Amino acid sequence: MLQGPLVEHLIDQLIAHYGLLAVFVGSLAEGETAAILGGFFAHQQAFAWWQTVLAAFCGATLGDTGFFLVGRHFADHPWVRRLRTRPGFDRADRFVRDHPHLFVLANRYVYGMRLVGGVAAGLAQIGLWRFLVLNLVSALVWAVLFSSLGYLFGLGAQQFLGRALLAHQRLALAVLVVLAAAGLALLGHLYRKRARNR
Repeated sequence: MLQGPLVEHLIDQLIAHYGLLAVFVGSLAEGETAAILGGFFAHQQAFAWWQTVLAAFCGATLGDTGFFLVGRHFADHPWVRRLRTRPGFDRADRFVRDHPHLFVLANRYVYGMRLVGGVAAGLAQIGLWRFLVLNLVSALVWAVLFSSLGYLFGLGAQQFLGRALLAHQRLALAVLVVLAAAGLALLGHLYRKRARNR
């Protein structure tokens, strides 16, 4: 069984080698947690803050553009037809048709709407170049915002603990952040489900 400094070194190496890839992959869809964790680990000097922002920005841009292209080119696909029946899709569709610029800029900030919003934007026939420019601006602001929140969380944790966090403490805090995000997502889901059943 691995113990002590060897475990801490192994955890540090895994985070340093695969952390930015995890931020990128996590940011492809609903990626707030990935960007926040990336910012947290940037504060812990696993990698630079700007690298976290870049990974989150690239993942968010690629993910949203992919969802947009799915809506644009695969409108009759069974997956897209099922997505159109999800609660909230009609509201998103109306909003994107009435206010396309605002929708593309703000869509990623509404929890649970990134996937639906990208597809809705593609179905609404927003021009590709217009979507790309607005999406790039929105993704950059989003990546800076959520990576900074994670960085500030790391700063607060360090101030609270009074020293740089050890590898196992960083991992424990990261797990707590993921669990808190999952709990918030579950509460949001239950709230929306309860509101629909009324």
